[in-house]
Amino acid sequence: MFFKIKYHILIKVVLISLFLYNCQLKEPTKNHGIVFLENRAKKLLINKTNKNDTIKILGTPHSISLDDDSLWIYIERTFTKGSYLKLGKNILKTNNVLILNYDKYGILKEKKLLNKDNKEEIVFSQDITENKMSQRSFVSKFLNSIKTKMYGNK
Repeated sequence: MFFKIKYHILIKVVLISLFLYNCQLKEPTKNHGIVFLENRAKKLLINKTNKNDTIKILGTPHSISLDDDSLWIYIERTFTKGSYLKLGKNILKTNNVLILNYDKYGILKEKKLLNKDNKEEIVFSQDITENKMSQRSFVSKFLNSIKTKMYGNK
């Protein structure tokens, strides 16, 4: 009987220690795009790196310009959980955009790294545009009123 109690305590201690060992103190993050884009962008050298080297370092681009194939765009976005006071709302930790411009031979001519601090805010107009397509005709209004009278009693 002594051995059984001793082993139960030992098993409980081992299970609790494994459980606590697996708890990590890292903050939870959600990544979208290429992780550590800024560090990888430093490996790209202007007038030396070509498109194949860029694909080896960064992978295929997220988007290529529609007008010309020489403008490539890479994105990195990282969210983390907020404080308990904000009910764990996601907070934008990093938001980097790398814009690469190549010449006609495929050699890197320009690279620009934008982060969340040096992006400009765009102000949209709050005015509402009225159009005649959204207004209903007399027949549509009349049929809608008949429909509500027919199905209103049920």
